[in-house]
Amino acid sequence: MTITCGLCERALEDGYLCPGCARGLAERLDRAPRWYDALAAFLQPAATGPAVGTRTRVEAPLPLAEAPLTLRGPGGIVAVLEDWRDAMQADRGWGTPVRAGDTARRVRVAARALSINVEWIASSWPAAGDLAAEIRDLERAVRSIVAPVDPADRLIRMGPCPTPLDGDGARCGAVLTRRPGEGTVSCRWCGTTWPPARVLALARAQQDAVPT
Repeated sequence: MTITCGLCERALEDGYLCPGCARGLAERLDRAPRWYDALAAFLQPAATGPAVGTRTRVEAPLPLAEAPLTLRGPGGIVAVLEDWRDAMQADRGWGTPVRAGDTARRVRVAARALSINVEWIASSWPAAGDLAAEIRDLERAVRSIVAPVDPADRLIRMGPCPTPLDGDGARCGAVLTRRPGEGTVSCRWCGTTWPPARVLALARAQQDAVPT
């Protein structure tokens, strides 16, 4: 049976996350306390006055912005991190961790507990892919508020990298992306590039890499 990374689906010899995705998970967990802190500046809704030509406001504004409030609330960042920490410790036979302190401290403690166990998570925990995906999605939700991406700069997915890695027929498999307006497609994992003149060759190589 072929073993693949639980996040990017790149072929693995063993374990549940490839080195790149394991590193990305650790880095996101290390940034998690900063997500929580950064959202505080976005709790106040943008000021909105009455429409031109009207005298009264039709609907009162929310006292706080809903999206950042939800992420900073009891069901947001802290819940995701603590639930995953609980699951990890249960599967390692460590028992249920204590939840103490304010929300900011609980975020720091849970993120740190997961971060220092990333090596075990990547190599030994079947839930690693689901954890990595949820933490990635959580960071995207935060960034959509604190650092939204201009639609013109959004990456375009170009399919899996078909570059052979060894003589056994294994392919790189990392997701290829390019920015709008860029002609060259580059693999961030193995470094292979396809300039505009080789785009068709890339498509053919991707088709050839699909198991029949």
